[in-house]
Amino acid sequence: MATTDKVTIATPEYWAEACKHLVKKDRVMKRLIPQFGEASLQSRGDAFVTLARSIVGQQISVKAAQTVWDRFAQLPKKITPTNVLKLKVDDMRAAGLSARKVEYLVDLALHFDNGTLHVKKWSEMSDDDIIDELVAIRGIGRWTAEMFLMFHLMRPNVLPLDDVGLINGISRNYFSGEAVSRSEAREVAAAWAPYCSVATWYMCRSLDPVPVSY
Repeated sequence: MATTDKVTIATPEYWAEACKHLVKKDRVMKRLIPQFGEASLQSRGDAFVTLARSIVGQQISVKAAQTVWDRFAQLPKKITPTNVLKLKVDDMRAAGLSARKVEYLVDLALHFDNGTLHVKKWSEMSDDDIIDELVAIRGIGRWTAEMFLMFHLMRPNVLPLDDVGLINGISRNYFSGEAVSRSEAREVAAAWAPYCSVATWYMCRSLDPVPVSY
C-alpha cells in the first residue's frame, strides 16, 4: 500500500495468486499478463467520493469530467455526504453540473447520511446484495455498481458484462475481432473464475495500456 498526494492507493492481496491462476487456466492470459509487468488494479479514495465521481463523469469526456469535478470539489471544505447536502443548488450548477446530476449527488449523499447504505457491513455482504443497495440510488446503474465492487471494494470475481472494454477485449483476444454476445463472454470467463475482476482488468488493458482510475 502506498500513499501519494494524501490519497491511499491499495493493490489487492490476491493479485499475484490470481495472475498465477489465469496464466495456468487461459492461453490468452498467459500471453497478456507478462506484458504489463507489476501493474495492477488499484483502489483509492473513499466510497462516497468514488461514487460521486462516477456520477459527475456520466456521459461526458474524461477531461470534462475532471474539470467539473475540480470545480465541484472546491465548494465544500471536504467532500462528505453531510457537506454536500449543505451546498446550494445554484453553486453546484455553476460548477458545471446538470440539474439531473445535482439531484443524483443529493440522493447519493442522502443514502449515505441517513444510513440506508450498510457501508460498514459491505465487507460481509455478497456482491449481489451490495449491487442491490447501490442501484437503488438515483443515477447509479449496474455497471457503476460493478465498477465500484472492482475498483473500490476490490472484489475478485466481478464480471461486468455491460462494460465495453471487457466485451471489446474478449472480441479482439478470443474471437479475432468478431462481435461477441453476452453468453459467449460468459463462456470465455468460465475459465477466469474466481478471478474475473483481474481478467477483466487485463482485457481492458489490452485495448488501452493506461489504467482507468475510479
